[in-house]
Amino acid sequence: MPPAHDPSVEVRRSRRRARTVTAWREDGRTIVAIPARFTRAQEAEWVGRMVARLAAQEKRRRPSDDELLSRAADLSARYLGGRAVPSSVRWSTQQGRRWGSCTPTDGTIRISDRIRGMPRWVTDYVLLHELTHLLHPGHGPEFWAELERYPHTERARGFLEGYAHAVDREGVRPAAVPSPSGPWSDAPDDGPDGVDDDVEEDGRPA
Repeated sequence: MPPAHDPSVEVRRSRRRARTVTAWREDGRTIVAIPARFTRAQEAEWVGRMVARLAAQEKRRRPSDDELLSRAADLSARYLGGRAVPSSVRWSTQQGRRWGSCTPTDGTIRISDRIRGMPRWVTDYVLLHELTHLLHPGHGPEFWAELERYPHTERARGFLEGYAHAVDREGVRPAAVPSPSGPWSDAPDDGPDGVDDDVEEDGRPA
């Protein structure tokens, strides 16, 4: 649990906040918004809880190479009948404007580091896109027919197109993207880039 005087954590009390505690990152600091009625002991408990949850969420959103490979295997089994079996799946900083790349001859897949932190359903789409290239090197009808099995294909493509447009227009990477509902969630989430929780009248988790 971070100490109460930790300068990297700011606690904001609100009389209008009665049922929820929320935490998010802002300008390099962690903000925890709590009900004004909380005691100092409840504040310390909830700050520790929410800081830990926010850190865990951020870790899930930035999986390792091994986790990418494991997720690719899950996606292949679920949507491609297990037919796409990559030899490796890794993050890459050498993708230029591409979201990912696949080399069918040796089964390697590289995923752009730019999508690290994007919603899981977007990461899943990029992984599936590259996995499908192991089966269909081009972008013909058979390729897209395979991808249509993934329910968030169109939304993920729209997300990536909007993201790229924002970068081209503003010249900077957007500061925040929607957070996932959970580890490798299939459910789109339009919530804030943070975590929240419900509380009972006595300040305990609901």
